[in-house]
Amino acid sequence: MPLLNSLATPYADALLQVGEGAGAADALAVEAKALLDAWHSSADLQGAMRSPVLALDAKKSALVAMFGASISSSMLNLLKVLVDRQRIGILDAVLNRFLELYRELRGITLAKVISATALSKEQQLKLTEKVKAMAGTNSVDIELSVDPTLIGGFVVQLGSQVVDASLLGQVKRLGLSLARAA
Repeated sequence: MPLLNSLATPYADALLQVGEGAGAADALAVEAKALLDAWHSSADLQGAMRSPVLALDAKKSALVAMFGASISSSMLNLLKVLVDRQRIGILDAVLNRFLELYRELRGITLAKVISATALSKEQQLKLTEKVKAMAGTNSVDIELSVDPTLIGGFVVQLGSQVVDASLLGQVKRLGLSLARAA
């Protein structure tokens, strides 16, 4: 991962500098999250952008057609540069690195929350308040994902701290304590 990070960092840093200079870093962070969602939800998009057969101009045209109306010119320029330099395959790494740098600049703590089922808006708000209290800050960015193997509950990762409130975690801990008692 260090090599991928070293490839992604210059692009991410440049995007952050452009965003800060234009006073649009917050908007770029929102766009980056939306682009990451689109990228991860479409294997066809990833395949097309990584294809050596598709011409660079065709890739850029496709990106403009797909995202041109919904993203800023700064973000669109990043996509075009990545295509021109044949680095569009690392778009997710670039956007993730941009978000890391953005959070670092703004003093925002990242909390990864994995739940057994999708959380309602009310549950998300309550969880956000709990995570803010755990982190000791009001600036928390929560990354939600669903893992049905948890059976019930959730797992929160805040830096190196992990809080496992899942049913699967409880069953595993119960099994360990029974094994020790035997």
